[in-house]
Amino acid sequence: MKVVRTVSGMRSARRLMAGPVGFVPTMGFLHAGHISLVKQSRKDNASTIVSIFVNPTQFGPKEDFEKYPRDEERDLAMLGKAGADVVFMPAANEMYPQGFHTWVEVKGITERLEGAVRPGHFKGVATVCHKLFNIVQPDKAYFGQKDAQQVRVIQKMVADLNMDLEIVCLPTLRQADGLAMSSRNAYLNTAQRKAATVLYRALLKAKEMRQAGEHDSETIRRAMMEMIQAEPLAKIDYVSIADTISLQELEQIHSQALVSLAVRFGKTRLIDNIVLT
Repeated sequence: MKVVRTVSGMRSARRLMAGPVGFVPTMGFLHAGHISLVKQSRKDNASTIVSIFVNPTQFGPKEDFEKYPRDEERDLAMLGKAGADVVFMPAANEMYPQGFHTWVEVKGITERLEGAVRPGHFKGVATVCHKLFNIVQPDKAYFGQKDAQQVRVIQKMVADLNMDLEIVCLPTLRQADGLAMSSRNAYLNTAQRKAATVLYRALLKAKEMRQAGEHDSETIRRAMMEMIQAEPLAKIDYVSIADTISLQELEQIHSQALVSLAVRFGKTRLIDNIVLT
């Protein structure tokens, strides 16, 4: 496994790689969910590149960029075991050199859900992903369903800009108690970690109600919120039932719907979702 830290080094390494090439962009502090993406890329492609870059432009001024968990040695050991061919680990000034003033914005779907709560977040996400795709030149890029809106934003960017790239979205990996795997889970104390299981239980409640024939989004949303609010450590940012493509809120569920939520436990903000059919 080769580790490269510069754009020129990554491009040189890419020219020597057998295709097709799969790409897994991450912010590090890896868990089994990330590794599942790497393993799927290895199945689908001749070569696999993983990036580790904590992107400063997608963090707001009051968010956790400086405190975001990092463990380079552990990450590299995990990626070596998983079979990654190249790991791209640029510094911030390598990705955003002095004088950088160009941004990528995806309008519409970025203005709801996470975009409404975190202004500018998806501008940073779209810009860094576009840059990484240009540098790595992959045939396929792999993302997890837990960040459903992020995946939709990237899919939209790739389609609108005619990028020759397939975006592959894989199911969310969960702990035994249902909590979605996330690097931010490391922030939770014991009581918060136990309380956080209410997220998946609320999502399962929505699924149960839909399977029982409930079509009214507000009825389902109210039941979910009541369940979460019964957990004293949980503070709701939003509970959404939206169209899977436009991400606009639905009054009635007639086909697929993305049920997503964001909830805070102390200073830790967790997101999760499922798709109802």
